[in-house]
Amino acid sequence: MSNQIAIAPTYKLDTTDWTRLTTAQRIKHLEIEGYMVMPDVIPADLIPKIRAELDRLPTKAVDYSENQRGCLDVQFTDSPNCIDLIALPAMMEFLGQLFGDELICTSCLFALSRPGHPGIAVHTDSQPYGSTIFGMQASSPRLARVLYYLDDLTPAKSPFKVIPHSHLSLHSDNNPYKRILWHPEEVMVTCKAGSAAIINQAVWHANFPNTSTEDRRMLAIAYRPSWASPIAAVQEWPAEKVAKLPAHVRPLFKSLNTRNFDFNVKNRPDNMATTAPGINPSRWNV
Repeated sequence: MSNQIAIAPTYKLDTTDWTRLTTAQRIKHLEIEGYMVMPDVIPADLIPKIRAELDRLPTKAVDYSENQRGCLDVQFTDSPNCIDLIALPAMMEFLGQLFGDELICTSCLFALSRPGHPGIAVHTDSQPYGSTIFGMQASSPRLARVLYYLDDLTPAKSPFKVIPHSHLSLHSDNNPYKRILWHPEEVMVTCKAGSAAIINQAVWHANFPNTSTEDRRMLAIAYRPSWASPIAAVQEWPAEKVAKLPAHVRPLFKSLNTRNFDFNVKNRPDNMATTAPGINPSRWNV
């Protein structure tokens, strides 16, 4: 296992006042910079309940460190508050405006960074042809990952790391199948417990080492718009498990192979629209 510390000699600390952003400004930041933070989005009284549920989950170490651990498919565990978080109204409203489409949840996992975690290598979650790490689900052309933090992110406690607007590059250095130990222009993002970082799956990101004496818990939930299917069929959610989900969460677990687009679209179809607000150049100024 590699214990090589994934941290640049210098880095920039993000000092954005996230509380002041309007919805349009949040979308602009996410679309251009590749990430955005929604502070205090989890009700304060739920944070200890969610922590307690996460602490009960069995975790498995990643291949490079015993101190970076995870648990997949939290939605199918005995974790009612975690499951409710998947359909958190404030997040559903924002993602609905971001995508302008029906949402499909593609994953829900718990990530635990213990003291001694060396930091994750800088990477993207987007692999246009799939990969052995993420499977074919990573080939979805549009996907956002919501990172709910259940502990304060301090500079010492595995804060979020990102290379702003890296997802926009057309250079071969943006080959999403690469990994980078650290980057000289990486940015550190800190926030309070109960906050969420939302990322474009294609942005280069990671987390910093945990040099504190405390665990850092995170619940990562991925969503895509219904049109943005993976390029090949993926295994469906177990129907019997989906049927047991709460009624307000179940609609987010439709077929993972949902693809609401017309493959046989014509060059000039009849009755074309003359408006498309979601691509307005002015949409960031609302």
